[in-house]
Amino acid sequence: MKNNLSKFRDIRRFEIYKFKSYIEIKSQVTAFADLKFGDLMRKFLLSLLLFFSCVFAEQTQEKSEFDDEFTQPSEIFDPLSGYNRVMTSFNDVFYSYILTPVASGYDYVMPDPIQGAFSNFFYNILYPMRLVNNLLQGKFENSWDETKRFLINSTIGFAGLNDMAGKYYGIPRHDEDFGQTLGYWGVPTGPHIVWPILGQSNLRDTFGLVGDYFASPVSYIQDGTTRTSVNAFMFFNDYSRDPKFYEKMTKDAVDLYPFLRDAYEQNREKLIKE
Repeated sequence: MKNNLSKFRDIRRFEIYKFKSYIEIKSQVTAFADLKFGDLMRKFLLSLLLFFSCVFAEQTQEKSEFDDEFTQPSEIFDPLSGYNRVMTSFNDVFYSYILTPVASGYDYVMPDPIQGAFSNFFYNILYPMRLVNNLLQGKFENSWDETKRFLINSTIGFAGLNDMAGKYYGIPRHDEDFGQTLGYWGVPTGPHIVWPILGQSNLRDTFGLVGDYFASPVSYIQDGTTRTSVNAFMFFNDYSRDPKFYEKMTKDAVDLYPFLRDAYEQNREKLIKE
């Protein structure tokens, strides 16, 4: 009897021990599962947050780039808008019905290499203007590039007819004028102005033309007729290399004058910031 009672007690204690062990193991498994679930949830939420952050940042960047490229200038000083509209209409007729047809005929009969050689020659002799303006803006490396281009193209480029510095040495151009130099040093644009034939401009760039005139070697040709003819041919030859450019640029313009005005001001500000 005592032996049976002892066995019963042992079995009872063993059952209680198994139950306690089961409870303990279950609690540990549950805790482990909760821990794993918590880690997974945290990782999932972190990944989700990172994903939406990247998407938002990309959309913000795209919007910023879109705004930078297409937002129109908010403040263009244009007290001469009435005159500017009339002059823009005059220039439009001149470009569309006189300059473009003549330039197209010239482009048709003149081989592209000859046009390119003329363009390279005139670009090369305007080296002093680019050199001075790069120096005035503190762009000394660009000034050295322009000097190398001038020396190479003036010698092995046959007086600048061939752009050897660009083709074979990869030396870039750095176009700068006095209008850009004034803008670089913070001179405001002033009122927008449209000049006959020359087209869109502003007061700052008009003053810049005076500096460009004195920095151009062509300006020191003694005979006035020859000097004017050279400047006119330089402009005409460059225009004739793409005589349809004006037509392509303005074909979708709803209102021609503000379209050209805003495009000009945006482009000038971009060049100054480069």
